[in-house]
Amino acid sequence: MSRLILALDVLEREKALEIAKKTAHYLYAIKVGWPLVMNAGMGIVSEISQFSKVICDFKVADIPNTTRLIVRTTKKYGASGIIVHSFVGRDSVHAAVEEAGDMDVFVVTEMSHPGALDFMQENAEKMVKIAKEEGARGIIAPATRPERLRKIRKIAGDLLILSPGVGAQGGKARDAIEAGADYIIVGRSIYNAENPEKKAKEIMEEILN
Repeated sequence: MSRLILALDVLEREKALEIAKKTAHYLYAIKVGWPLVMNAGMGIVSEISQFSKVICDFKVADIPNTTRLIVRTTKKYGASGIIVHSFVGRDSVHAAVEEAGDMDVFVVTEMSHPGALDFMQENAEKMVKIAKEEGARGIIAPATRPERLRKIRKIAGDLLILSPGVGAQGGKARDAIEAGADYIIVGRSIYNAENPEKKAKEIMEEILN
């Protein structure tokens, strides 16, 4: 089974569907965020779901009631997972997990960009514990900092770790896997490639080998 997740951050519906169809065989899931949804509409989630599992990277950061409404709507369109923030508090994470039912909830603990060092890193371990205690399916932790991944892995227990930052941000797939990631998230290196299908296959094989 593939351990690769495609972050499909393109803007055009037709391009998104074309890439999804060609790469799905080499993926565990496709991650869809606000840029694509804002341009193509929520229906794109249902359309991509025909080819692959879809994780909605909405990074929900709101009060519990609003969180519930976002999770409920996301589930209605056939997503298999949703990504939420935990810095807004335990009650919002609880609401997300409760509303999600059989849809997976992934909690952001530490992001892959340099700015995550400003505020997130010092609270990442606390956020991992909240995700674990509230019954989330997994967490997001950075491939760009394998040393942080190792530390987070020790706290996460049986939570899945989805790790972004491989490719354009400089992270290495093999380093992230060895540090404890379960799945690698790759975006620009695949969807900007001359042949996205070939690139997805190459990265999938790199992860597995």
